[in-house]
Amino acid sequence: MSGVDGPKIPLKEVNIQFSSSEADPVLESKDDSSLKSLPNRRINYLTWLKYISLVVLVVQNAGQVLLMRYASQRSGQPFLKTVAVFFNEIVKLVAALVLLAISNQSISKTLVDLRQYFIYNLWDTLKVGVPAFIYTIQNFLLYVAIEHLDAGTYMVTYQLKVLTTALFTVIMLKRRLSIPQWLSLVVLCVGVAIVQISASQNKKSPLNLIANMTEGVDSLNATTTTTTTTQATPTSLPPEQMPIVGFAAVITACFLSGFAGIYFEKILKGSNVSLWLRNVQLSFLSIPIGVAVICIKDGDRVMEHGLMVGFDWIVWSVVLLQALGGLIVAVVIKYADNILKAFATSIAIVVSCVASIFIFAIIPKMLFVLGAGLVICAVVIYGIFPYKAKAAQTNEEEKSNGVEVVADVSNC
Repeated sequence: MSGVDGPKIPLKEVNIQFSSSEADPVLESKDDSSLKSLPNRRINYLTWLKYISLVVLVVQNAGQVLLMRYASQRSGQPFLKTVAVFFNEIVKLVAALVLLAISNQSISKTLVDLRQYFIYNLWDTLKVGVPAFIYTIQNFLLYVAIEHLDAGTYMVTYQLKVLTTALFTVIMLKRRLSIPQWLSLVVLCVGVAIVQISASQNKKSPLNLIANMTEGVDSLNATTTTTTTTQATPTSLPPEQMPIVGFAAVITACFLSGFAGIYFEKILKGSNVSLWLRNVQLSFLSIPIGVAVICIKDGDRVMEHGLMVGFDWIVWSVVLLQALGGLIVAVVIKYADNILKAFATSIAIVVSCVASIFIFAIIPKMLFVLGAGLVICAVVIYGIFPYKAKAAQTNEEEKSNGVEVVADVSNC
């Protein structure tokens, strides 16, 4: 989700740093002459990789939201959102461990790093507990939001994370925004407000394809079931839609995402610990937090129905897409740039809105189209016009920072 925000790519150090105007990472600009020195075949390969990564990002963003919405709205035994968040962190931990080992090019060095920071220097790991707790709660809120908002409204509203991240960047990191960026934030707020007004006016078409899709998915699940026992419990109806709950959840998630992202950036800047090791710490601490949330929120349901109630390939697809989304962002940031990432996000919003017409039979009103258009324009403008400091001031800031920062891929 979106909430929900690259890294060192395996085997190579990637020269990625945060821009002076936003929390999203951008590639350090290179002179065009360096590109000219590359073989033509290499340039063509990088060009293809850039656009392929953008397409994958669009598919991941749109697919994750659509599957989350579908999994939350279909009839039948619902899955537990807290359990989905828990497994999401487990997948992240495994991915971060693998990428840490690849980055170190040595399993023994990886074990040494883990022993150093999880046994001898445990306090350094515990510092990551704050963003770990926030990200866990944020991911749960995103599931709540998509349960009460259609996919298009959810994606448009979740772009408020651009606003919250920008505000926390200015407050906590003392960075500056350009005038177009400030104007884009105003347009963003106006667009989201229009979408909120439109959300309660959207109507469903008589052609409700979600019921047909549910039957198809149930048939697929039945073919993979090895037992012949029948369920004695009646089929559950989709949950009642409460847009105000969805908006409250997604807006809260946006603020949590903005604060946690900047807080995590400050942790990255404050030490020379690698990005992947930080993500191992983050996921490791998120797992016990996730267990606590399960016990508090759904302990009774787990005791009655089991931990895996409602889980099938649809839910597992949601978990994998959400967990691996950050890695996809990392590839986009490495081979494309932050502006193209903004365009990809905008395209994903359009894809989600169009797909919702055919999958969920939701016909958007013109008011929604207007609001979504304003949000898309705001996101693109924010990425195109970053704040440009004077050369002397930029050099002074680089000296004061003293360290390049790579992106957090723990939450996307």
